[in-house]
Amino acid sequence: MIVIVCPGQGSQTPGFLDPWLSESSFRDQLTGISDAVGIDLVAHGTVSDADTIRDTAVAQPLIVSAGLLTLSALFADGRRDRVGGIAGHSVGELTAAAGAGVLSETDAVAFVRERGAAMARAAAEAQTGMSAVIGADETELLARLDELGLSPANYNGGGQIVVAGALDALAQLAENPPARARVIPLQVAGAFHTRYMASAVPALERFASTLRTNDPTLRLWTNKDGSEVIDGAEFLRLLVGQVSSPVRWDLDMKAFEEAGVTGLIEVAPAGALVGLAKRGLKGVPTVAIKTPDDLPAAFDLIDQAA
Repeated sequence: MIVIVCPGQGSQTPGFLDPWLSESSFRDQLTGISDAVGIDLVAHGTVSDADTIRDTAVAQPLIVSAGLLTLSALFADGRRDRVGGIAGHSVGELTAAAGAGVLSETDAVAFVRERGAAMARAAAEAQTGMSAVIGADETELLARLDELGLSPANYNGGGQIVVAGALDALAQLAENPPARARVIPLQVAGAFHTRYMASAVPALERFASTLRTNDPTLRLWTNKDGSEVIDGAEFLRLLVGQVSSPVRWDLDMKAFEEAGVTGLIEVAPAGALVGLAKRGLKGVPTVAIKTPDDLPAAFDLIDQAA
């Protein structure tokens, strides 16, 4: 069983869409998405600098759009019917929502445009950030977070938990980490998936009420608790609440394992989730699709599982 996974914020790098946009079909698709949401994603994916694409309001639509380009190629020629399921990490859940048929491509990117803008406004209310903590004992780490007023934001599995909160508290954690742990600051603009994002929720609730949903036509798991979602309206509700609640990617990977995953493919901008899978799903073959040159390996993995 092949599972498609869709990455979240922080996976973008300057110029990462250049190899994709040399092909007219991908350029036309991205131009259409850009026109629909009023953001020049072609420029942001090719010539915008690191600071520009780190902006939450730019990064999130850009990442989802890159995933949608990848899915359009992956799902062509009947391959969608041979895929066992899909899931996204954080904003990647919007990519997964489109891939599973819960939202249209345009609605998924329109939602992520609103999500990015709402989260950017929330992030501007306080000086906050996020850091990845690798190798810590979870109990010890959670106790240290309580001391510092920090929160776990992403339980990524494989010994990695991303924590979030005030910048000075993150600095204190880095200066005095739990035993045997490494603390790595992340290039994001705020404390996502924590109480600091609560002010973004009402705006997203209002926007979500204007969208039409369908029940998923591809097996779909949620970041909320790793469970399978069969109701499209319920998944949209989870997408709204997700901005201020932790991402349980560890439980998603556990669900993939229990479902019998035999291969995992990460859509562009790929790398982070395949890296987690190598630690959390040891022995499962993976493909990270960074450029169109990686598509044949993904096709082979799907075809071998058919």
